[in-house]
Order: sequence, then structure tokens, then C-alpha cells
Amino acid sequence: MRYLIDENIPAPLVPLLRNAGHDVQEVAAVALGAEDRPVLEQATRGRRVLVSLDLDFGELVFRDRMSGESGVVLLRLPTHSLQLFLQLAFDGLQSRDDWAGHFSVIEPGRIRMTPLAVPKP
Repeated sequence: MRYLIDENIPAPLVPLLRNAGHDVQEVAAVALGAEDRPVLEQATRGRRVLVSLDLDFGELVFRDRMSGESGVVLLRLPTHSLQLFLQLAFDGLQSRDDWAGHFSVIEPGRIRMTPLAVPKP
């Protein structure tokens, strides 16, 4: 998978995903401090699934109808333990390969996926 990892995701998730064979880019490396809209645009241009803790991306793709065709994964996981967070996030992301075209929420014990409207050419 091709992922764009938002700045709010704990950094140790990046090498875990890379070591598992994923192509991972970090927002901090390509758009440090960028607002949400440019981050989502970057993910779409790069055909990367955006992984974030930020609920605002749901508003952008549903309310504002911004293209999220590359996919958005929202992590709603416990943060009191870094190791638990990393394990749940990694396992959740590894469990599927059809994130593109969906707004997905990974929670402990479940994954919810909602198809996104993809603009017609």
C-alpha cells in the first residue's frame, strides 16, 4: 500500500509499515505544518491512503465533498499506551488492502468503511 502518514500519528508506526513492505510518506517530510485541505490534496495527487487521528478529514470528504478518492483511514485507538496503539494501528492497516475509495475508521475490535464519492472525469 501507499500511505501518507499525518503528523499526528506516532512516528514509530512509519518504520513498522515500511518494514512490512509498504510505501510510506510522512506529511512532516513533504508538507510540515500544512492545513488539512492541502494534506488531503497531497494524498490524492500521490495516490496515497491518508492515515490520521484528525476527525476533520471526515468533514472535508463528506460535508465539503473534497476528493478523498485515494482513501482516508482514521485511527480511533487508545493512546494511553504507545505499544498498544502501534500494535492496533499496524494490525488494522495490515488487515485490508482496499482502503482506496473509502473513509475508514479503525477502532479496537472493528473497522468501519464508507465508500467515497469519486469525481467523474
